[in-house]
Amino acid sequence: MTAIAERQSCAGVDDVISPLIPVVGGTTTVPLVDGTQVVYANLDYAASAPALEAVAARVTEVLPLYASVHRGAGYLSQVSTALYESSRQSIARFVGAREDDVAIITRNTTDSLNLLAGVVPAGGRVLVLDVEHHANLLPWVHSRPGQGHSTTILPIARTVAETLAALADELARQPYALVTVTGASNVTGESLPLDRVIEIAHAEGARVAVDGAQLVPHRGFSLAESGADYVAFSGHKTYAPFGAGALVGRRDWLDAGTPYLAGGGAVRDVRTDRTVWQPAPARHEAGSPNVIGAIALAEACDQLAALPAGALHAHEQALRDRLATGLSGIEGVEVARIWPDSDEPVGVLTFTVPDHDPGLVAAYLAAEHGIGVRDGRFCAHPLLAHLGATGGAIRASVGVGTTSEAVDRLVTALSAYLSAGARSSYEIVDGCWAVVDDTRPLLAVHGLDHLAATAAAACGPALDD
Repeated sequence: MTAIAERQSCAGVDDVISPLIPVVGGTTTVPLVDGTQVVYANLDYAASAPALEAVAARVTEVLPLYASVHRGAGYLSQVSTALYESSRQSIARFVGAREDDVAIITRNTTDSLNLLAGVVPAGGRVLVLDVEHHANLLPWVHSRPGQGHSTTILPIARTVAETLAALADELARQPYALVTVTGASNVTGESLPLDRVIEIAHAEGARVAVDGAQLVPHRGFSLAESGADYVAFSGHKTYAPFGAGALVGRRDWLDAGTPYLAGGGAVRDVRTDRTVWQPAPARHEAGSPNVIGAIALAEACDQLAALPAGALHAHEQALRDRLATGLSGIEGVEVARIWPDSDEPVGVLTFTVPDHDPGLVAAYLAAEHGIGVRDGRFCAHPLLAHLGATGGAIRASVGVGTTSEAVDRLVTALSAYLSAGARSSYEIVDGCWAVVDDTRPLLAVHGLDHLAATAAAACGPALDD
């Protein structure tokens, strides 16, 4: 038995782990450079998760009913309006919205947090940590014209306890309107204990917004139970990649704030000399909404909510533990951690292979083993700098469709790479590592060969890797 196998056996990870919920593309095969094909091992859920089969079926079901929403007299318009508004209710219910909370349908988490940044009361201070994804950093640092808040970026400390203490000290030093914090890091899966963050912030009169992009689909979240004031999340990370997301939370700021977009649907009355705006959510949903995206997201929320209590957590924790155990048995692999005293991370794990370009390792895993991981800085540049990985790292992430075979394949492939090297030769093409003289049909295998030339040139330099 190998050292890796012994370590895994001792950790109790020999059991086969099957998908928790069927996902579209769960059995899709991809070509390898040796001419064979394998089932794709998707370990990139943290970037975008595949659609649940139930979500795809729901979209197919409602497409014949699609029509304009709100103010349409036609039967299908009334049906589509009812579907859209009932989807809003499902989305709000999934994140434990309180009776007076409002759910706004957006494009994604980034869109939601930019919207929230526009309604913080004038003169209010915002406190954000430097571990955040750019979606929960840049909207506060680069506010749009007319936004009246100021932002303080608080550096994280070495431990959870020290970071919480620094947070408390800063909030006591001067008043803040809002603390905005990740529910789970998109780099390591770790987080501060939200109950303590909320307790500390509320004690000093500050509201709390949670970037739930990684937390909501992988662990669940409740505004009512946690006491948080706002949560933002994305459909494309919640098994509904149809272009919708949500911002859910307290109504007063959203009713009083400047409308996110100026346009039809957001107004009660328009004259040449003045405009009367709707209250939220319509106030921030100008233009024709993404009805199908909202329905898809609601279906994903309903499917996840229907799982037995603790099933989602147990599934992903078993996979993450299996991966962490496997990687720890490979000499030369270093797993990234933000805080040594954090616990209960979601199914996201980032690692480095010192002296090996993360882009090359990711290309090898894809080309020779059919494994999809993420490499780069994951739109969290300050955090990667804090972790000492300014040159990037490699991220593996799991979800409801992940199997133990995919995790084991990654561990085996990485071990083989470090012991024997890659079998193929690689070069950098347009900023990305690629197999030299790769003959695999990138899209022809799926009848999309007319797009192959475009796709081959689509990598380009990673401007925000």
